[in-house]
Amino acid sequence: MESDRFLLGFDIGGTKCAVVLGRKTPDGSGIDIIGKVRFPTADAADPFKAVERLCAEAEMLLKENSVSRSFLAGIGISCGGPLDSRRGMILSPPNLPGWDDVPVVDWVKARFSLPVFLQNDANACAVAEWKYGAGRGTRNMIFLTFGTGMGAGLILNGRLYSGTNDNAGECGHIRLASYGPVGYGKAGSMEGFCSGGGIGRLAAMRILEIQQRGEKVSWAPRPELVDAKQVADAAFQGDPLALEIYRESARRLGQGLAILMDLLNPERIIIGSVFARSEELFREEMEKVIRQEALPQAVSVCRIVPAALGEKIGDIASLALAEGGGEEDGTVGF
Repeated sequence: MESDRFLLGFDIGGTKCAVVLGRKTPDGSGIDIIGKVRFPTADAADPFKAVERLCAEAEMLLKENSVSRSFLAGIGISCGGPLDSRRGMILSPPNLPGWDDVPVVDWVKARFSLPVFLQNDANACAVAEWKYGAGRGTRNMIFLTFGTGMGAGLILNGRLYSGTNDNAGECGHIRLASYGPVGYGKAGSMEGFCSGGGIGRLAAMRILEIQQRGEKVSWAPRPELVDAKQVADAAFQGDPLALEIYRESARRLGQGLAILMDLLNPERIIIGSVFARSEELFREEMEKVIRQEALPQAVSVCRIVPAALGEKIGDIASLALAEGGGEEDGTVGF
């Protein structure tokens, strides 16, 4: 795509929505963010009104930056699933109550008369890291969100792979243990052990056990309120309990990654959010389990690295989708 064409991105989340205007750098190696507007999703809880707000904010952003619609290449929409990227529909995401069978692509196309591309947030972030981050130059790559939840975006044979009905990559639902914190509606799941919410729940379980023995945990007096950051802060200060909680998460992460390596044989696995911020708490135990569990041939060709785009990944993700791939059905087919 030519560097003088602009890109619009819509990021629809359960807490906030964002509109981002960007443009590829002259050398094509990145995307410069020109402007951004955010607003609470609750301000426009009705889906149609929310999309109208997104479009209105986009038009204002274009006007403020003196960008004509004729210079827009496309619009990318990143949203939590489930969704149908081929039909351009958002299908009742748990973090967006009332967003049932929302034809978001048709609504935005009607407003802008431009190509519009929809993907779930994990897929969108995978595309962003593949094109502009830690996945550049790969043909087989996995991106793991490791944020509030755990999901994966898959780049296989140089293309985004979303599955038959956009359910590929839902590794957070894999059960890794018969007992453990609940994630993705399943006790002992990968999301239960390997997500920000999961680490908080794992910590709460351990702290409650200690309190019921009449002991105290100074850094978390109320287990129901503990979160992954609190545990990480305590772990970085050398607290034995916090370190063991992260080791348990790391062991389960290694277990899950070994499954993905054996199934998909990627050359790179990129992990975001919690892992990227606390890599040293995971690396040793994670790699130990991978060596025990995965095929040596698969391990030998795969590097595991933190996401490179940092806090910008959500913005870059929606803009990377806006480049599209020329697919007639509106899917991204780079």
